[in-house]
Amino acid sequence: MHTDYQLEKLKQLKYELTRFMMIYKFALAEMETKIDILKEEFQLLHDYSPIEHTKSRIKSPESIMKKMLRKNSELSLAQIKSSIKDIAGLRITCSFISDIYQVSAMLQKQDDLKVLEVKDYIKKPKPNGYQSLHLLIEVPVFMSDCQEHVCVEVQIRTIAMDFWASLEHKIFYKYSQAVPEHLTRELKNAADKAYELDLQMERLHREIKEIKDSQEDEDPFSELRDMILNNQQFSLPDNFVKLLKE
Repeated sequence: MHTDYQLEKLKQLKYELTRFMMIYKFALAEMETKIDILKEEFQLLHDYSPIEHTKSRIKSPESIMKKMLRKNSELSLAQIKSSIKDIAGLRITCSFISDIYQVSAMLQKQDDLKVLEVKDYIKKPKPNGYQSLHLLIEVPVFMSDCQEHVCVEVQIRTIAMDFWASLEHKIFYKYSQAVPEHLTRELKNAADKAYELDLQMERLHREIKEIKDSQEDEDPFSELRDMILNNQQFSLPDNFVKLLKE
């Protein structure tokens, strides 16, 4: 009898843990769908997307437990949901710094999303040079029997910022001792150079766009000759372009 009771308790625990992790998976899927829609909309209508690519991850139960133990918090699912806000993480990589704020603004305008917190590590980088824009976003997830509100941490950064952060993580992965001062200075210097590169590339992008816009002003119908849908390019007939001109 005692064994049956333990078995039922384990089954119930497994069910609750599976459901708990599942809602974070669904919240990420919701966010990724939103990002895909924005990306395709900009690509089709503006021939340019501020979003390069995305990457998502969910913390493992083991990682969650370790974090709760470090916090000396109660090991319950309700307390975990309340204490740990980055169980579900989504990283959005953009081409330019201005794209970061544009993507952030688009997400914050969506009525079904609730922004809980914004941390701007671009305007105020971390001491080691880390730069990124962090948003804590509450996402509604509609289950079969209820609606859940799930927190997703969204990190938005440029390619250069992502390159620096990825290498910094690899260099210090599982390194528990204090970082030597000269390495800290070099890392900060590398982050500053990455930021300078971002500014330079954005300036070049802006100048090229101005040249392109001036050329299109000479023939305003030139960009209407081609249309792309479902990754297929269609050329509009000359008679249709003439009709537009008329």
